[in-house]
Amino acid sequence: MADTVTGSFGTDWQAWQDSWDRQQEWYMPDREERFRVMLDMVEALVGPAPRVLDLACGTGSITDRLLKRFPLASSTGLDLDPALLTIARGHFAGDDRVTFVTADLKDPGWRSALPHETYDAVLTATALHWLPSADLAVLYGQLAPLVRPGGVFMNADHMPDPATPRIGAAEHAHRHGVMDAARARLGVPDWREWWALAAADPVLAGPTEARFAIYGEHADGDTPDEAWHARTLREAGFAEARAVWRSPSDALVLGLK
Repeated sequence: MADTVTGSFGTDWQAWQDSWDRQQEWYMPDREERFRVMLDMVEALVGPAPRVLDLACGTGSITDRLLKRFPLASSTGLDLDPALLTIARGHFAGDDRVTFVTADLKDPGWRSALPHETYDAVLTATALHWLPSADLAVLYGQLAPLVRPGGVFMNADHMPDPATPRIGAAEHAHRHGVMDAARARLGVPDWREWWALAAADPVLAGPTEARFAIYGEHADGDTPDEAWHARTLREAGFAEARAVWRSPSDALVLGLK
Protein backbone atom coordinates (compact mmCIF):
# COMPACT_ATOMS: atom_id res chain seq x y z
CA MET A 1 0.00 0.00 0.00
CA ALA A 2 1.25 3.48 -0.82
CA ASP A 3 2.11 5.93 1.93
CA THR A 4 -1.04 7.72 3.11
CA VAL A 5 0.52 11.17 2.91
CA THR A 6 2.63 11.08 -0.21
CA GLY A 7 1.43 8.12 -2.23
CA SER A 8 -1.24 7.23 -4.76
CA PHE A 9 -3.65 4.31 -4.52
CA GLY A 10 -4.90 4.21 -8.11
CA THR A 11 -7.79 1.77 -8.27
CA ASP A 12 -7.07 0.20 -4.88
CA TRP A 13 -10.50 1.22 -3.60
CA GLN A 14 -10.01 -0.42 -0.21
CA ALA A 15 -6.91 1.72 0.30
CA TRP A 16 -8.84 4.88 -0.60
CA GLN A 17 -11.67 3.85 1.73
CA ASP A 18 -9.20 3.21 4.54
CA SER A 19 -7.41 6.51 3.99
CA TRP A 20 -10.71 8.43 4.08
CA ASP A 21 -11.63 6.68 7.33
CA ARG A 22 -8.26 7.53 8.91
CA GLN A 23 -8.58 11.17 7.89
CA GLN A 24 -12.09 11.36 9.35
CA GLU A 25 -11.06 9.52 12.54
CA TRP A 26 -8.32 12.07 13.09
CA TYR A 27 -11.01 14.74 13.34
CA MET A 28 -13.40 12.46 15.29
CA PRO A 29 -11.63 9.82 17.43
CA ASP A 30 -15.07 8.63 18.62
CA ARG A 31 -16.34 8.09 15.06
CA GLU A 32 -16.64 4.33 15.42
CA GLU A 33 -18.58 4.71 18.65
CA ARG A 34 -21.26 6.82 16.97
CA PHE A 35 -21.51 4.26 14.18
CA ARG A 36 -21.87 1.47 16.76
CA VAL A 37 -24.71 3.25 18.56
CA MET A 38 -26.35 4.08 15.23
CA LEU A 39 -26.40 0.42 14.22
CA ASP A 40 -27.49 -0.66 17.71
CA MET A 41 -30.54 1.56 17.31
CA VAL A 42 -31.20 0.26 13.79
CA GLU A 43 -31.26 -3.29 15.14
CA ALA A 44 -33.38 -2.33 18.15
CA LEU A 45 -36.04 -0.50 16.14
CA VAL A 46 -36.17 -2.09 12.67
CA GLY A 47 -34.26 -5.36 12.99
CA PRO A 48 -31.14 -6.94 11.45
CA ALA A 49 -32.19 -6.91 7.78
CA PRO A 50 -33.07 -3.27 7.10
CA ARG A 51 -33.43 -1.42 3.83
CA VAL A 52 -31.30 1.67 4.41
CA LEU A 53 -30.80 5.01 2.73
CA ASP A 54 -27.22 6.15 3.38
CA LEU A 55 -27.80 9.88 2.98
CA ALA A 56 -24.85 12.02 1.84
CA CYS A 57 -22.97 8.73 1.86
CA GLY A 58 -19.50 9.91 0.83
CA THR A 59 -17.30 6.84 0.36
CA GLY A 60 -19.97 4.63 1.95
CA SER A 61 -18.56 4.44 5.49
CA ILE A 62 -21.99 3.79 7.05
CA THR A 63 -22.90 1.26 4.37
CA ASP A 64 -19.60 -0.57 4.93
CA ARG A 65 -20.28 -0.99 8.63
CA LEU A 66 -23.96 -1.75 8.06
CA LEU A 67 -23.28 -4.69 5.74
CA LYS A 68 -20.48 -6.09 7.88
CA ARG A 69 -22.81 -6.18 10.88
CA PHE A 70 -26.03 -7.05 9.04
CA PRO A 71 -25.28 -9.20 5.98
CA LEU A 72 -28.98 -9.31 5.01
CA ALA A 73 -29.29 -5.52 4.91
CA SER A 74 -29.41 -3.48 1.71
CA SER A 75 -28.34 0.09 1.15
CA THR A 76 -28.92 2.96 -1.23
CA GLY A 77 -26.04 5.42 -1.06
CA LEU A 78 -26.89 8.95 -2.18
CA ASP A 79 -24.44 11.80 -2.67
CA LEU A 80 -23.50 14.56 -5.09
CA ASP A 81 -19.72 14.38 -4.67
CA PRO A 82 -18.29 12.69 -7.81
CA ALA A 83 -14.94 11.86 -6.22
CA LEU A 84 -16.30 10.21 -3.08
CA LEU A 85 -18.94 8.40 -5.14
CA THR A 86 -16.19 7.08 -7.43
CA ILE A 87 -14.48 5.53 -4.40
CA ALA A 88 -17.78 4.19 -3.07
CA ARG A 89 -18.78 2.61 -6.37
CA GLY A 90 -15.35 1.06 -6.76
CA HIS A 91 -15.28 -0.23 -3.19
CA PHE A 92 -18.70 -1.91 -3.42
CA ALA A 93 -18.49 -3.04 -7.05
CA GLY A 94 -20.20 -6.39 -7.52
CA ASP A 95 -22.19 -6.22 -4.27
CA ASP A 96 -25.84 -6.38 -5.31
CA ARG A 97 -26.95 -5.27 -1.85
CA VAL A 98 -25.72 -1.74 -2.63
CA THR A 99 -26.97 0.88 -5.08
CA PHE A 100 -25.53 4.38 -5.51
CA VAL A 101 -27.34 7.39 -6.91
CA THR A 102 -26.15 10.90 -7.65
CA ALA A 103 -28.49 13.61 -6.39
CA ASP A 104 -28.38 17.11 -4.93
CA LEU A 105 -30.24 17.41 -1.62
CA LYS A 106 -30.98 21.05 -2.43
CA ASP A 107 -32.90 19.97 -5.54
CA PRO A 108 -36.61 19.69 -4.62
CA GLY A 109 -36.88 16.59 -6.79
CA TRP A 110 -33.94 14.68 -5.36
CA ARG A 111 -36.13 11.81 -4.06
CA SER A 112 -37.06 10.84 -7.63
CA ALA A 113 -33.54 9.42 -8.04
CA LEU A 114 -34.14 6.79 -5.36
CA PRO A 115 -34.94 3.17 -6.28
CA HIS A 116 -37.43 2.77 -3.39
CA GLU A 117 -40.31 4.88 -2.11
CA THR A 118 -39.67 4.11 1.57
CA TYR A 119 -36.87 2.86 3.80
CA ASP A 120 -36.64 1.19 7.18
CA ALA A 121 -33.84 3.55 8.14
CA VAL A 122 -32.29 6.73 6.76
CA LEU A 123 -28.79 7.27 8.18
CA THR A 124 -26.29 10.09 7.85
CA ALA A 125 -23.15 11.22 9.65
CA THR A 126 -21.04 14.37 9.62
CA ALA A 127 -22.58 15.65 6.40
CA LEU A 128 -25.70 17.74 6.90
CA HIS A 129 -23.86 20.56 8.69
CA TRP A 130 -23.05 21.66 5.14
CA LEU A 131 -26.65 22.86 4.88
CA PRO A 132 -28.00 26.09 6.41
CA SER A 133 -30.65 25.44 9.06
CA ALA A 134 -33.51 26.62 6.82
CA ASP A 135 -32.49 24.14 4.11
CA LEU A 136 -32.02 21.39 6.68
CA ALA A 137 -35.54 21.94 8.03
CA VAL A 138 -36.88 21.56 4.47
CA LEU A 139 -34.83 18.38 4.05
CA TYR A 140 -36.24 16.91 7.27
CA GLY A 141 -39.73 17.50 5.88
CA GLN A 142 -38.75 15.68 2.68
CA LEU A 143 -37.25 12.78 4.63
CA ALA A 144 -40.28 12.07 6.80
CA PRO A 145 -42.32 10.43 3.98
CA LEU A 146 -39.31 8.29 3.02
CA VAL A 147 -39.22 6.62 6.45
CA ARG A 148 -41.85 3.91 6.76
CA PRO A 149 -44.09 3.83 9.86
CA GLY A 150 -41.99 2.50 12.73
CA GLY A 151 -38.80 3.33 10.80
CA VAL A 152 -36.00 5.62 11.89
CA PHE A 153 -33.91 8.55 10.76
CA MET A 154 -30.57 9.21 12.42
CA ASN A 155 -28.17 12.11 12.03
CA ALA A 156 -24.77 12.10 13.75
CA ASP A 157 -23.16 15.51 13.39
CA HIS A 158 -21.64 18.55 15.07
CA MET A 159 -24.20 19.79 17.59
CA PRO A 160 -22.52 22.10 20.11
CA ASP A 161 -24.56 23.58 22.94
CA PRO A 162 -24.69 27.39 22.64
CA ALA A 163 -25.71 27.67 26.30
CA THR A 164 -22.27 26.49 27.50
CA PRO A 165 -19.69 28.52 25.56
CA ARG A 166 -16.83 28.14 28.07
CA ILE A 167 -17.23 24.37 28.16
CA GLY A 168 -17.33 24.35 24.37
CA ALA A 169 -14.21 26.48 24.05
CA ALA A 170 -12.26 24.33 26.51
CA GLU A 171 -13.30 21.14 24.78
CA HIS A 172 -12.41 22.58 21.37
CA ALA A 173 -8.94 23.65 22.51
CA HIS A 174 -8.24 20.31 24.17
CA ARG A 175 -9.48 18.29 21.20
CA HIS A 176 -7.34 20.22 18.74
CA GLY A 177 -4.29 19.81 20.98
CA VAL A 178 -4.83 16.05 20.94
CA MET A 179 -5.33 16.16 17.18
CA ASP A 180 -2.05 18.03 16.66
CA ALA A 181 -0.17 15.48 18.75
CA ALA A 182 -1.76 12.58 16.87
CA ARG A 183 -0.99 14.20 13.53
CA ALA A 184 2.67 14.59 14.41
CA ARG A 185 2.83 10.98 15.59
CA LEU A 186 0.82 9.27 12.85
CA GLY A 187 1.27 11.51 9.81
CA VAL A 188 -2.43 11.38 8.93
CA PRO A 189 -3.41 13.81 6.16
CA ASP A 190 -5.89 16.51 7.08
CA TRP A 191 -8.88 17.46 4.91
CA ARG A 192 -6.94 19.65 2.47
CA GLU A 193 -4.03 17.24 2.17
CA TRP A 194 -6.34 14.30 1.54
CA TRP A 195 -8.02 16.16 -1.30
CA ALA A 196 -4.62 17.13 -2.69
CA LEU A 197 -3.77 13.42 -2.83
CA ALA A 198 -7.01 12.70 -4.65
CA ALA A 199 -6.38 15.53 -7.12
CA ALA A 200 -2.92 14.13 -7.86
CA ASP A 201 -4.19 10.59 -8.49
CA PRO A 202 -4.79 9.76 -12.18
CA VAL A 203 -8.02 7.90 -11.39
CA LEU A 204 -9.55 10.53 -9.10
CA ALA A 205 -8.15 13.73 -10.62
CA GLY A 206 -11.14 14.35 -12.90
CA PRO A 207 -13.83 13.53 -10.28
CA THR A 208 -11.98 15.67 -7.74
CA GLU A 209 -11.88 18.66 -10.09
CA ALA A 210 -15.62 18.20 -10.69
CA ARG A 211 -16.19 17.98 -6.96
CA PHE A 212 -14.57 21.34 -6.24
CA ALA A 213 -16.49 22.90 -9.12
CA ILE A 214 -19.68 21.86 -7.28
CA TYR A 215 -18.77 22.64 -3.69
CA GLY A 216 -15.82 25.01 -3.66
CA GLU A 217 -13.54 24.75 -0.66
CA HIS A 218 -16.31 24.31 1.89
CA ALA A 219 -20.00 25.07 2.17
CA ASP A 220 -21.31 27.56 4.72
CA GLY A 221 -23.75 25.52 6.75
CA ASP A 222 -24.97 25.64 10.34
CA THR A 223 -24.54 23.52 13.46
CA PRO A 224 -27.75 23.86 15.47
CA ASP A 225 -27.92 22.03 18.80
CA GLU A 226 -29.57 18.67 19.38
CA ALA A 227 -32.75 20.27 20.74
CA TRP A 228 -33.25 22.07 17.41
CA HIS A 229 -32.82 18.81 15.50
CA ALA A 230 -35.25 16.91 17.73
CA ARG A 231 -37.86 19.67 17.58
CA THR A 232 -37.54 20.09 13.81
CA LEU A 233 -37.87 16.35 13.23
CA ARG A 234 -41.07 16.26 15.30
CA GLU A 235 -42.42 19.23 13.36
CA ALA A 236 -41.57 17.37 10.13
CA GLY A 237 -43.75 14.40 11.11
CA PHE A 238 -41.65 12.11 13.29
CA ALA A 239 -43.54 10.81 16.34
CA GLU A 240 -40.53 10.87 18.64
CA ALA A 241 -37.08 12.42 18.40
CA ARG A 242 -34.14 12.80 20.77
CA ALA A 243 -30.41 12.34 21.08
CA VAL A 244 -29.33 8.73 21.67
CA TRP A 245 -25.59 9.44 21.92
CA ARG A 246 -23.41 12.45 22.37
CA SER A 247 -19.80 13.50 22.80
CA PRO A 248 -18.65 16.87 24.14
CA SER A 249 -19.16 18.43 20.68
CA ASP A 250 -21.31 16.05 18.60
CA ALA A 251 -24.57 14.16 18.95
CA LEU A 252 -26.60 11.42 17.29
CA VAL A 253 -30.26 12.43 17.02
CA LEU A 254 -32.87 9.81 16.21
CA GLY A 255 -36.32 10.42 14.79
CA LEU A 256 -38.88 7.59 15.00
CA LYS A 257 -41.90 7.53 12.68
